[in-house]
Amino acid sequence: MTTLSVIIPCYNEESRLGPTLEGIGEYLAERVDEVEVIVVDDGSTDATAAVAERSSCPNLAVLRTESNRGKGHAVRVGMLAASGDLRLFADADGSTPIAELAALEKALDELGGTGISFASIGVEGAFVTQAQRGLRPAAGRLGNRVIRLIALPGVMDSQRGFKLFSGDAAEAIFSQAVVDRWAFDVEVLAVARHLGYPIAEVPVTWAHKDDSRVTALSYLSTLADVLRVRWRLMRGRYGA
Repeated sequence: MTTLSVIIPCYNEESRLGPTLEGIGEYLAERVDEVEVIVVDDGSTDATAAVAERSSCPNLAVLRTESNRGKGHAVRVGMLAASGDLRLFADADGSTPIAELAALEKALDELGGTGISFASIGVEGAFVTQAQRGLRPAAGRLGNRVIRLIALPGVMDSQRGFKLFSGDAAEAIFSQAVVDRWAFDVEVLAVARHLGYPIAEVPVTWAHKDDSRVTALSYLSTLADVLRVRWRLMRGRYGA
């Protein structure tokens, strides 16, 4: 039985994926339980898949989608292919250090071992080692307020790419999730609450990485998807 699955969604990440996998492999080598790492190549047009396949990271599998569907779709593919009792998704840029997994595991254990614990820089105790520049911090704060108002009351930061799911929660939530792009984080947390799974927001150390794929248009499309999540919840489109 696999204890932990680590899912890494990737799109054109040939320059950043290697060091991230190396760090994850070193961290996981210290664990005594059974682990697997699943890289989901979301229709990359560069050598992302080849970089993953050359990695020395233990128990690594590479899944490829035929076209670029979005980060949410890639995470969903990985989560439903995984076999771990615990399933972590982590960004390919390593913006949240893999060592923060220990804090998420502790928080999930305090929830009773089921549900979601997720990284946040919006709660006390978080530490940002490299901040975003320009208008993006203000846009992010505004976006978080809108998300709280529409779909996730009480959640200060839903958008960090580092979330730990119990296996049962992952199966239940991702079998119903439909958002393919940036708002998928909002959807999975909202669906978790709808299904009665507890969630825990955990302060972490985080660093902004350059070459972000988030654009001004991304914020608009995310808002549209958040509204769709709210509509689906109101219409009972997510099961009980």
